[in-house]
Amino acid sequence: MDCPNCGAHMQPDKSLESWRCSYCGSVYYSQKNEDNVCVLSDTSDFACPVCTVPLAQASMDGHKLFYCTQCRGSLIPVEVFVSLLDDLRAKQGGAWNIARPADPQELRRQIRCPRCGRQMDTHFYGGPGNVVIDDCAACELNWLDQGELSRIVRAPEELV
Repeated sequence: MDCPNCGAHMQPDKSLESWRCSYCGSVYYSQKNEDNVCVLSDTSDFACPVCTVPLAQASMDGHKLFYCTQCRGSLIPVEVFVSLLDDLRAKQGGAWNIARPADPQELRRQIRCPRCGRQMDTHFYGGPGNVVIDDCAACELNWLDQGELSRIVRAPEELV
């Protein structure tokens, strides 16, 4: 991203929700979209495994991930996924709800890992939320379709 003040190249700040110009010192804050994602760059080295457009470099709650601006899915490294879930759950408070059951037909989907090109493993997420996710164990990446992350976050840890 180029600085709107002087035109120099800007770098993402440590918070991953703003940009800082090392030349003039200007700060530009990224706007969060309806998925609570800050898009940091229009492109990355990865293509969306669903719609094949380039994934954007993005952040959510200060955690770096890759985001499809077309289908609104997210490619999230496993180590980021765990800490992101913890942070989002802590911020959410107690507004839990029970998600609708996942459609078993979703298990038939076959998508390729954006990093290595191998078929991703499609399975029920092992935690709450009734979600089917895709992951590549070799690359340690998870693919979540639009809305799946929020379903996991809003689901109760245990049914009472």
